[in-house]
Amino acid sequence: MDFSFSNEQTLVRDSVRAFAERDLLPKYAYWDRNDEFPREQWLKMGALGLLGLRVSAEYGGQDGECVTAGLAIEEVARGDFSCCYGMLNCCLIGDILGKFASESIKTKWLPGMAAGERVLCICLTEPHCGSDAAAIRTRAVRKGDTYVLNGEKSAITLLMVGDGAIVFAKTDPTAGAKGVSAFFVPLDSAGVTRTPYSDLGARGIVRGSLFLDDVEIPVDNLIGPEGGGFSRVMQAFDYTRALIGLMCLGAARATLDETVAYVKQRQSFGQPLSKNQGVSFPLAQWAAKIEMARWFCYRTLWLRDEGQPHTVEAAMCKMEAPLVASGAVHECLILHGHYGYTKDFRVEQRLRDVIGQEIADGAPQIMKIIVARDLLGREFV
Repeated sequence: MDFSFSNEQTLVRDSVRAFAERDLLPKYAYWDRNDEFPREQWLKMGALGLLGLRVSAEYGGQDGECVTAGLAIEEVARGDFSCCYGMLNCCLIGDILGKFASESIKTKWLPGMAAGERVLCICLTEPHCGSDAAAIRTRAVRKGDTYVLNGEKSAITLLMVGDGAIVFAKTDPTAGAKGVSAFFVPLDSAGVTRTPYSDLGARGIVRGSLFLDDVEIPVDNLIGPEGGGFSRVMQAFDYTRALIGLMCLGAARATLDETVAYVKQRQSFGQPLSKNQGVSFPLAQWAAKIEMARWFCYRTLWLRDEGQPHTVEAAMCKMEAPLVASGAVHECLILHGHYGYTKDFRVEQRLRDVIGQEIADGAPQIMKIIVARDLLGREFV
């Protein structure tokens, strides 16, 4: 067993932490207050290679390991949680397009995504179904050398600034999950419209709903074979769920560090707040929970790098790590007293931001089903 990072991975961690503290953290609140996409930060992350970590070097990426991507996203979360979505989307999309898309799609879109110059989205969720992805109603019908897409997608991260999207649609409505296919859709295509959301947190990721009205795309934009869309995205989620765990824990650890500094400085009854065990003990407990969850996420990413099964481990990461993170940030908010409830400190924004990841990429209840099926057997769940 080896719990150490390589010298190269340690260098990545340290350099990304310095970047996050210097460039990202000072403007963390700005994007939230203005409901604005942090495009300038995207370009900086692209220049540092953070958006191309899981993109092949042939297409302008880094060919990075999953553990390295985890280290990077954890450190970015210490600076600006919304910027993590760029890395998360790029890791997911880089894997899907890199493995299954046509050469023309990869050549045209992956270098721009890795550089931060093009923003790409994943469009799976629909108004009537989120976790039940096989129940999507969006249709793709082949007509000669094109596909025609019709339907609605909801809760799409980065949609309002997106240049292109991987859209999942039914090509065989009678085949359930095996009838779902994946397509690459440029978002300036005729028949595409979008509407924005007003979210509780993570406002810089400018989510929205996508409407497809007789959108025609070339057959070449089919990603992999017909009917293969569902299995491909599920395999990709197997490790992005661990990345989500680390981005939540990175934000929680940053909040914990800030709270430690605050309670050592803040005076109550003539002594630092930290002298009170009612203050120091919760901080100690949450530090332990964060650390335990953190290492489990890295073990899951290591399994991915080693080509070993990790579906259940990824579900455990997604089930527990965001919950640990939101609990820790909530405790820190309380320890700030009434100031924690104001916008004078980052803690209230981190709480709003982290809570969203309890829902994204599979609600906790779905993660529990995955774990329970492995534990008890499908026939008993």
